[in-house]
Amino acid sequence: MKQFLISVLATVAGLFITMFLCMAGSFLMLIMMVAMSGNSSTPTLEKHSILHLDLSGDITERREGRSIMDEIQGIENKSLPLNDIIAAIDNAATDSNIDGIYLECNGGSGGQASLTYIIEALNKFKESGKWVIAYGDSYSQSNYYLASAADSLWLNPIGAVDIHGLGGNLMFYKGLLDKLGIEVQVLKVGTYKSAVEPFILTAPSEANIEQVKAYITPIWNYMSYVMAESRNVTPQTINEWADSMIITQDPSTFADRNVVSALKYRHEAEEAMKELTSRNADDKLLLISPSKYVQTIRKKSSDNRIAVLYAVGDIVESGNEGIVGDKMAPLILNLADDDDIDALVLRVNSGGGSAFASEQIWEALEQFKAKGKPFYVSMGDVAASGGYYISCGADKIFCQPVTITGSIGIFGMIPSLKGLMTDHLGITTATIATNPNGQMSLMEPFTPVQRQAMQNMINRGYETFVGRCAEGRGMPVDSIKAIAEGRVWDGNTALRIGLVDGLANLSEVIEALAEDNGYDDYKIVEYPDPKLEWWEEFLYATNGIQQRIIDRELGEARPVYDAIKRVKEMDPVQCRMPEIVIE
Repeated sequence: MKQFLISVLATVAGLFITMFLCMAGSFLMLIMMVAMSGNSSTPTLEKHSILHLDLSGDITERREGRSIMDEIQGIENKSLPLNDIIAAIDNAATDSNIDGIYLECNGGSGGQASLTYIIEALNKFKESGKWVIAYGDSYSQSNYYLASAADSLWLNPIGAVDIHGLGGNLMFYKGLLDKLGIEVQVLKVGTYKSAVEPFILTAPSEANIEQVKAYITPIWNYMSYVMAESRNVTPQTINEWADSMIITQDPSTFADRNVVSALKYRHEAEEAMKELTSRNADDKLLLISPSKYVQTIRKKSSDNRIAVLYAVGDIVESGNEGIVGDKMAPLILNLADDDDIDALVLRVNSGGGSAFASEQIWEALEQFKAKGKPFYVSMGDVAASGGYYISCGADKIFCQPVTITGSIGIFGMIPSLKGLMTDHLGITTATIATNPNGQMSLMEPFTPVQRQAMQNMINRGYETFVGRCAEGRGMPVDSIKAIAEGRVWDGNTALRIGLVDGLANLSEVIEALAEDNGYDDYKIVEYPDPKLEWWEEFLYATNGIQQRIIDRELGEARPVYDAIKRVKEMDPVQCRMPEIVIE
């Protein structure tokens, strides 16, 4: 017994020393990381500040942290979180410290719905009487679309403006696959389900050409109207600029044609903003980014809490990227059981993915509704295929005019490598099995029986998908099938055919949910937790390593350690006990 106690005490002492060293190491590492990552304290906001949107990166739905590999390689995250941008613009309208907004157009990009959302926020901001200025050495089409909302749109005297309309090039791989001897076996339901075409065709099908023209035309018409209204020209004029390859033209004519407000060099633009903010010529502009600015915004509290759940990226069954079914479904169920959560807005920006994962997320959302809690959907740039699957059961669905949605269809692709292996590499295979279909292989093409069995499975998945949509939208199955077939739709058409209930951005969807449910005041809580910065992940990992060391080293001494830990956490009065008994 004596030897046991000595061993236990030695183990406990060793653990405390190990813990101390881990904590000390973590603390030193934290100091180094904070020093490298800059001052993380709440930014100060001075009078005559300018909200600065540096459009040099991609617009994402939320803030994304940097991984440790990004840090090691010096890769800078220039993405602009859409939620930060909107929150910053909305708050800046009534903030006496913010004089105006500066859009610095440096070629970054964003989806049409994301850009439209920002434009709507900027137009609302201008109602406060504050100014919005855009400057660019040159303007990409997406930058120009956003900058058109500015009161003053300035261009470098030798810059350029690119307006060309919507469209894109499609790449087809069938010719290459034929040369390699690879046959892609496609199983699908949906005439318009075009994702498989690059692997089985050498040009787009007539159905695909039809649907692409049908959705990009109204989206471009909407964008043209927005730009025309802001620049005080007609949509026809916008199309004339696009048709004439305006990017190649002399910018000296642009101000007279209302393409831009004026031609200015960058220093002239900055000097103009200094005058607007009462700064001296030698002073620097007081610029603050949306992500920094939102840190200064006071969080409001309320008894009504609306969860905004972001479903962004490809839908997968497991993993760490995109919409992960085995993580998203349990999270939704937790929100359903959380008495502090009163309602849910699902923010969808996804082109789809796994049918199985989509079904699990759909079912979890049904459980959320079964708790009697309201559930609305806000669609972003795209909510198609699986993105629509997880949306279809909502009490109400909203998208924007330029959202791409629908694509109610299903497909599978399985390659046959027999031609590559046998004809090109000289490798042959033989199958020996007790049952004819016991060894389906990539080395052999489907037999007629196998192909029909696989197609039956795809058909069953399609019927399930259509049935979910019919149930969620309160429409007959035949009515859903008439607008399904894998076809993609623009937001305005989606509203007309019943796929959505209204046109609105995320802020408006949240306001609609609050109003419909009588929330005079509410607090927004965002899920899931955003990806951490690399140094935050390191600290969590360090804590995990420390805990594993403790668990490994304790062994039989675990009860002693737990008892000592409990005593340390007790109130001093509770600690006055004659002995600790370990059984």
